Formats: sequence, structure tokens, C-alpha cells
Amino acid sequence: MLSNELLKGLESVAQKGNDVKNRFVLNEGQKLVNVVEMILKALSAGNKVIIFGNGGSAADAQHMAAEFVNRFKKDRQPLAALALTTDTSVITSIGNDYSFDDIFERQVTALGCAGDVAIGISTSGESLNVIKGIQKAKMMNMKTIGLSGNKGGNLKELSDICLVVECSDTAMIQEVHLFAEHMICEFVEQIFFAQDNN
Repeated sequence: MLSNELLKGLESVAQKGNDVKNRFVLNEGQKLVNVVEMILKALSAGNKVIIFGNGGSAADAQHMAAEFVNRFKKDRQPLAALALTTDTSVITSIGNDYSFDDIFERQVTALGCAGDVAIGISTSGESLNVIKGIQKAKMMNMKTIGLSGNKGGNLKELSDICLVVECSDTAMIQEVHLFAEHMICEFVEQIFFAQDNN
């Protein structure tokens, strides 16, 4: 009896996930294309992608950077990307000496250059350290991309392009963010190295 209930629950969650993902592609598909074009332009010019977020979004930042630097599906040269969520000494020193709100802003200042792409990930769109990182990136003439949820929050207003998962369920937002991140990595890889071969 319990297994039947669990199975129904799994099917319901899976269907909800498919509905949210389909709605995301319908609503944000053109912006997803624009994100791919923005990243391709930056990489082609010798710039890099800098990615950051908190919690599950920090894991997403690291995952996405790994797909660029190592490989997604093709055996190819590395692409320049880094996650600002990996250096615990830098993060904790900034958090201790200044504020946790400054952990991405100071790293963007140190590591970013005009023409780079900054990707801030926040399921609420309101994470202050992500907002400050994106604000600093804009001040430095970097291109900015947000991945958010709900209505997008401040991240939507500040980013050059913001991909918004219109959903209030944090776990579901994170799942669709990962889907979007994989699509970005796949199409950047395909197009960048097709260009490289021509």
C-alpha cells in the first residue's frame, strides 16, 4: 500500500517537473539562445566565464565551471571558466574581515575583466552577495547573466539577461537551473568548436 502511494507521489513530482521545464523553455527559450551567444562572443574574444551562487547554487556554479573547463560531451580544448565558490580560504577571510555579503563582489573585483561574463545564480533572485557580485561585474563592464526563480527578484532587474524559472518550489527551480546550465554548456561547446574547425 505504501509503495503504491510513493509511486503515485513520484509520478506527480515528475509530471510537475516536466511542466515547469516545458514552461521555462517556452517562456525563456529566446533568452537562453541569447545567453549562449553572449558566452560564445566572450570566449571567442579570449574572455572567461565567472559563476557564483550559494548552497545548491554554489554546487551548480562549480558543476557548470567543470563542464566548461574539462568537457561536456566532446573531447576538445578547455574553455575559460571559474566558480567563485571553491576557495574556502578566500571566502572565509572575506566573510570574517568584511562580510559574507561581500564574498563574490571582492572576488569579481580581483579576478574579473571587462568583456568577461558573470553568471549569478539565486533561486530567490534576492541573495545579497550574488546581487553585489553582479553589480560589481556591471561596473567593470562585464556582461551579466542571472539564473533565478519565482518572479526573478532584484537579480532580474540587474542582469543583462536573466533566466527565470517561474515556480516557488526551490528544489524544482534548482532542477530547471541545472537543465538550463547543461543546455548552455552543450550549445556553447557545439558551436564554439564547430567555429574552431571551420
